[in-house]
Amino acid sequence: MIRWAAGLLALLALAGCGPEVPAGVLRPVTPSPPVGFYPYDVIRPSASPALMRERLLAYYTAWKSAFVRPGCTAGTLRVHSPDAAYPAIAEGQGYGLVIAASMAPLDGRARELFDGILGFVLEHPSHLDPDLMAAELDARCAARDGGDSATDGDLDIAYALLLADRAWGSAGRHDYRALAVRRIAAIKRSTVNRDSGLMLLGDWSTEGTRLHATSRTSDWNPLYFRAFQAATGDPAWAEITRAHRAAISGLQREHSPRTGLLPDFVRGDGPEPVTGRVLETAHDGDYGYNACRTPWRLGLDALLTGDAVTTAAARRMTAWFRSVTGDDPGRIGSGYALSGARYDADPDNAFWAPLAVSAMTDPAAQPWLDALWERLAAARVDPGHYFGDTLQLQVMIIVSGNYPRPD
Repeated sequence: MIRWAAGLLALLALAGCGPEVPAGVLRPVTPSPPVGFYPYDVIRPSASPALMRERLLAYYTAWKSAFVRPGCTAGTLRVHSPDAAYPAIAEGQGYGLVIAASMAPLDGRARELFDGILGFVLEHPSHLDPDLMAAELDARCAARDGGDSATDGDLDIAYALLLADRAWGSAGRHDYRALAVRRIAAIKRSTVNRDSGLMLLGDWSTEGTRLHATSRTSDWNPLYFRAFQAATGDPAWAEITRAHRAAISGLQREHSPRTGLLPDFVRGDGPEPVTGRVLETAHDGDYGYNACRTPWRLGLDALLTGDAVTTAAARRMTAWFRSVTGDDPGRIGSGYALSGARYDADPDNAFWAPLAVSAMTDPAAQPWLDALWERLAAARVDPGHYFGDTLQLQVMIIVSGNYPRPD
């Protein structure tokens, strides 16, 4: 049972003297918009839908060529991750499944891609909870570093299965819905902190272990949690959703009132940013290669649910990045302290691409969104850069209006 869940309304007012953030919440579009448009009043790039679709399809085709490889058994496929610790990771398979299900209306062979990756996922269960996936696999598809799970991969896998059921039904080779419900139960059982309600790092960070109280902010996907509740009828997911939204507001209010940036990792029920190296680098408490995904994750929740907390969070990050770049995405670096100090000036689409999703929530951000789309449209896939290019493809699906809406 979750013992910590602060009231959301008390956490909406973010103190500080940062750039002005547009007030209010996203308004529902009435009557319900057609497929390809979002259910809330959001901005979109000024480029034509046809041009955006053309660029999306070109990038998607190049991404498949660069990163989709055969698995180690016939009929399976895997997303290749040359810039990760191992060439096949659960995170990448989750991304690949979400991409395939999202592209179903535009790619008649998307289901083949989905089923190939799903076959690979199902062949490699975590040794701790077999309804989750082993996080890291070597070139021979053998599990490495313990063979346990990573929460981000399973969250995307579960949500992608729900998207697949929506796109194709569950009467074929795989019962997508049944597989989704089973994985959702495992996520709750093995990767949710019972005290804070926040996501654990994996099924290995059990109570009493050193990192049990640590959570990765890029795993905070309120949109997914709402979908998990709808799919299972389990009211615990409503509490989990509230816990994460309250944590987002609390972190911005207490630790980044000017910038709205979230840290890669947090600790405790509060929660608080970690200090120094906890899991990956000395910048684990900064806005780095994990938290760079939060403008995309939180922005997507705002676009599809109109939630006040994630809308405010996305707009705060948008306003700050606009203020420090002058609406020039080329000035975005690859790492920031929560205060806003940049510690890595190198450009990386893992950092600038996700900002296009949060930009869509801000009615004042049209010039910024257009500049981001121009950069997205001009980018080319780099076969050695799985992480940034895979994030960029998912952003392009959303920004171009091709992401599946909730039922």
